[in-house]
Amino acid sequence: MLGGKLELPKSLGSLFAGRGQASASLIGLDISTTAIKMVEIGRVGKHFQLERYLIEPLPKDAVSEGNIVDIDAVAEVLRRARARLGSHCNRVAMALPTTMAIYKKILVPAGHNKEDLEFQVENEASQYIPFPLDEVNLDFQVLGPSVTQADDLEVMICASRKEKVEERLAIAEMAGLKAQIMDVEAFAMLTAFELLQQQLPDQGFNQTFALFDIGATKIHCSVIRNGQQLYYREQAFGGTQLTREIQRRYTMSNEEAEKGKRSMMLPEGYESELLQPFVDSLSQEIQRALQFFYTTVSVSQYLRVDYILLAGGSSMLSGLDDAVALRTQISTMIANPFTTMTQAPGIPLKDLLLDAPALLVACGLALRKFD
Repeated sequence: MLGGKLELPKSLGSLFAGRGQASASLIGLDISTTAIKMVEIGRVGKHFQLERYLIEPLPKDAVSEGNIVDIDAVAEVLRRARARLGSHCNRVAMALPTTMAIYKKILVPAGHNKEDLEFQVENEASQYIPFPLDEVNLDFQVLGPSVTQADDLEVMICASRKEKVEERLAIAEMAGLKAQIMDVEAFAMLTAFELLQQQLPDQGFNQTFALFDIGATKIHCSVIRNGQQLYYREQAFGGTQLTREIQRRYTMSNEEAEKGKRSMMLPEGYESELLQPFVDSLSQEIQRALQFFYTTVSVSQYLRVDYILLAGGSSMLSGLDDAVALRTQISTMIANPFTTMTQAPGIPLKDLLLDAPALLVACGLALRKFD
């Protein structure tokens, strides 16, 4: 992954499935390690409305480290999820894991026509992409004139190996869906992050946020300020570790352990013996990620994080937000991108409050409908 401060424009997300094709009908589809997540968003007047959503568990090890291990199994779950979702829409926006994409802001000379600009971008991109260009899908977005070089344009490039894109397109097709947009998870999360900012004082302007997406096997840390990603890092730690401890302690299957973890319906002693030590370890990992940020980014005004936002399936573990706030001494909140939306009839609010932090990527993808 290439470093540097990255401004992530919404319009860059038609990356590998055609440019600028967001449709009036679009479902955000997130294929994570443990589940398929689908979100559809509409408008009522000037306000967004959550029309429907779904989380459908995947078989164990069908997806590993972002790689699709069992395409047929994932496609079958996606077919089932699509039927349960109950939407007439068959167009989806998908995302690649951030580590499968290379993205960077580059400078190219201004004044070119479209064909010349594409040639210039490819020529510059070849310096940063460690694969032959005919083996990757490459897209770019012109951000505007450079603030440091008057005769240059700032351009965001993004690339990924073709086979990683094509396997996700194939899964969608096998389930009777059409991938309209292929985005990157980091970009999709930042699209959803704009909704989170609306819930904060001054809508988050001139404030620095650390967004932690706590998945099954990894913690994804993004530090964001005024629409720029200042820092991104992944750490190998996630909710699967707690699930395995539950399985071992109580002789449960993976499915039983996941269900018990979510419902808190586990034998006496679970909270003190398993949950609390795990929450302590998780909060320590989050503190460690912030320390890496502080030692990596040297610009003085960024050396203080104002808010921590917790997302992902493990962010709702009892007491985690309080433990993180206590350890870091930074205001901490659970990320719910749907707080400012209305909900369509039939969406149980209680379930949505539990599921919302795990839907950040799917929500960001669904919002591509409004580009």
